[in-house]
Amino acid sequence: MVARDVSGSRYLPALRYPWLTPLFDPVLRVAFRERALKARLVAQAAPVPGQRILDLGCGTGTLALLLKQTEPLAQVVGLDGDPKVLAIACAKAAAANADVTWDHGMAYELPYPEASFDTVLSSLVLHHLTHEDKGRALLEVHRILRPGGSFHVADFGTPRNGLMKALSRVGGLLEETADGVGGLLPSMFRNAGLEGVEETAWLNMPLGTVRIWRMFKS
Repeated sequence: MVARDVSGSRYLPALRYPWLTPLFDPVLRVAFRERALKARLVAQAAPVPGQRILDLGCGTGTLALLLKQTEPLAQVVGLDGDPKVLAIACAKAAAANADVTWDHGMAYELPYPEASFDTVLSSLVLHHLTHEDKGRALLEVHRILRPGGSFHVADFGTPRNGLMKALSRVGGLLEETADGVGGLLPSMFRNAGLEGVEETAWLNMPLGTVRIWRMFKS
């Protein structure tokens, strides 16, 4: 199922179908090695006290809560376009007594002023967006980052081997993975004005190879 925001733009809800949203956390835990993936992403971002950090497409809040747990003195914000997963994130934060701000909005039309974040993270989000909206979202990330700020991305990339290539075809039936599987994401990052694009790690998943990148705004 393809959802649309108030402007009519397409996006894919968590697990594609809204009725699957309650299964979001267990599916990510088992099928996407969520603990290892997000722990690596947080370690790479290395949050420090006083930073303002955005979890872009926060889903049910696992990454945002891990950021807050890792650095309690950072200001962590989670944004997602799906109100159902945001409600789950709010409940998880309340249960953990974690002070995280949750905002409803789309990645390609961020409700924040220019240069308002030190760090942005995105975990398995870009493949939910069409090619055009990926480009718009990356421009928005560049806009809201402060000079010297960093952007850390985990998403589907070029397959590591034949098995991963075959699995990625299955993933392509469910999501907008073509840009990542086709190796286009690094050039899209650069086209948005982000610099020092570096692939730092990769993990093989049931639906293909997930790669992790780091980049900066000059």
